[in-house]
Amino acid sequence: MKKLRRALLAAVTLFCLGPFAFTQTSREVVVHAGHVLDVKTGKMLADQMLVIEDGKIIAAGAAAETKASADAVRIDLPNATVLPGLIDAHTHITMEPKFGYERLAISEPREALIGAKNARITLLAGFTTIRNVGASGFTDVALRDAINAGDVPGPRMLVSGPPLSITGGHCDNNMLPFEYHATSDGVADGIAAVQHKVRENIKYGADLIKVCATGGVLSLGDNPQASQYTLEEMKAIVADAHRLGRKVAAHAHGAEGIRWAVEAGVDSVEHGSYIDDAGIAAMKEHGTYLVPTLYLGDWMIDNAGLTHLPPPLLAKAREVIPAARKNIARAFAAGVKVAFGTDAAVYPHGLNAHEFAVMVRLGLTPLQSIQAATVNAADLLGWSGRVGTLEPGAWADMVAVDGDPLKDVTTLERVKFVMKGGEVVKNEYGK
Repeated sequence: MKKLRRALLAAVTLFCLGPFAFTQTSREVVVHAGHVLDVKTGKMLADQMLVIEDGKIIAAGAAAETKASADAVRIDLPNATVLPGLIDAHTHITMEPKFGYERLAISEPREALIGAKNARITLLAGFTTIRNVGASGFTDVALRDAINAGDVPGPRMLVSGPPLSITGGHCDNNMLPFEYHATSDGVADGIAAVQHKVRENIKYGADLIKVCATGGVLSLGDNPQASQYTLEEMKAIVADAHRLGRKVAAHAHGAEGIRWAVEAGVDSVEHGSYIDDAGIAAMKEHGTYLVPTLYLGDWMIDNAGLTHLPPPLLAKAREVIPAARKNIARAFAAGVKVAFGTDAAVYPHGLNAHEFAVMVRLGLTPLQSIQAATVNAADLLGWSGRVGTLEPGAWADMVAVDGDPLKDVTTLERVKFVMKGGEVVKNEYGK
């Protein structure tokens, strides 16, 4: 165990000493932007100044009217469009697109180090905040703590730890035969057991609870349309989580599982592939967020050979993805609340922003898709006013792109400047 710890420390140290340019200063910082997108109103504001102190925005407004100290560090982005740092509310930061038996060879220490790599990639892609909804061995808790301590670069993280699953369900280990007696960390059956699992996850550092309410695509032997936890079990999960100050995200493809999750009081439905009119009505009534995870369908089908996707999983993907596009477009049109999420790990981390274009193709305006990744996602995370905005009091998390993302949302796939907490972690514009 001591040797393993020393090896992990050495690996993380080497990682941290690798190339990662950033600017840090204790002085006041001023960002002078040619344009700033007000994500709440959709207004494009010209010639704006953002004043930052101790990692937070202390003033924002027209450059001619906003005052800063004479010795402030200046960052000039005269030809760029600045907007809040982006938020991905559905990632698996410690995982990669490997869905066959090869994933059984990945240890938890290795998963943690994969997470460190992916955290850096995600931050450089402009996602300064993520909600991680599923990782084995609390590897995402360890990564969150390492980022917060400044040991490794990465986005702000809210994490779930191991997702809750019924025995044999989507989030259980279904790839090994009986004699291995393999069970995933989050497996719990029955009301008493799920209550214990919620409390255990919180004990070991979970910021939220992830529950697999239906079958899934990337798992053997289950049906995405079939409900897994009973309504009573999900009510028990949500009641304990909410009482202990944690929100609940429900993986749910099937219509019945979506309805039960919403009735149980979950805060978000992830995927929502077979959502029907009753599910749409329930989500609107309860104010439940939909986190649709759409781009993965394009990438996964196009790259099935590269990921060694077993034939049964590929068959499920080809059935679920077209249905999801049709049903989620109806949910968008009906006005369900939407938060941006990608399921990054189903495809390579860093491509998260490709989700915007698919959301727009299915009916959202570019502004609505951007709001899903800023103000809406911040609300879902419980961090409104701290992330997803460039107002005074918020953390100084921002990105800059060329052009106008309201006219071409794919510009967000080419982020050229990233700041997190007042530190510049990427700047392709120079000084």
